[in-house]
Amino acid sequence: MKPLGGGWDELLAPLFSDEKYLRIREFLKQEYSTHIVYPDMYDLYNCFRFTPVNGVKAVLLGQDPYHEPGQAHGLCFSVRAGVPLPPSLVNIFKELQSDLGMPPAKSGDLSKWAKEGVLLLNTSLTVREHIANSHSKCGWSWFTDNVIRLVSENRPHAVFILWGGNARSKKPLIDQTKHLIVESAHPSPLSAHNGFFGSRPFSRTNEFLQQNGIVPIDWDLNK
Repeated sequence: MKPLGGGWDELLAPLFSDEKYLRIREFLKQEYSTHIVYPDMYDLYNCFRFTPVNGVKAVLLGQDPYHEPGQAHGLCFSVRAGVPLPPSLVNIFKELQSDLGMPPAKSGDLSKWAKEGVLLLNTSLTVREHIANSHSKCGWSWFTDNVIRLVSENRPHAVFILWGGNARSKKPLIDQTKHLIVESAHPSPLSAHNGFFGSRPFSRTNEFLQQNGIVPIDWDLNK
């Protein structure tokens, strides 16, 4: 694996040398060689490559990558430019417009958010084509739980944005004495009307950052 940069190699070294991670790697070698798996193996750790450890202002937690062709590229909820917007991302953009008055972006590429300091982390980093949650039992939860814990321990003031039951179950990993948790229903069309719409995650994140002397996130993807 190529170095991740941004301080992640040092922070995650104990995880990458752990027997549990080595089992994940063996599982993935088999999966990538016998099935179609998303994202591409070279995009697997993009969430770390785009956002250095010391630049993390917020953690947006997804469940697992999009499982249809051409969508997943290693950043939760994000698709590359030119790819039709998945329904959850459509709803995220609706809430962004309601919250901050920003018109929906033409592209679903959220890499600008990652470069602004939003760690776009899924709880599972891979998935088999057409089968949601197909890699949820391979060990990724152990790995990403530890990532969440390490970010909580190593950042002074961050916002953890938890949408849906899977993400909200990670609250015990986060030190709430120094970090803010912004939680709601998932933006999926099946649940967005149960508390996601109107939750104002973007403005609440920036309010907390500013209160702690941190430059707020520029959420505008149209610039």
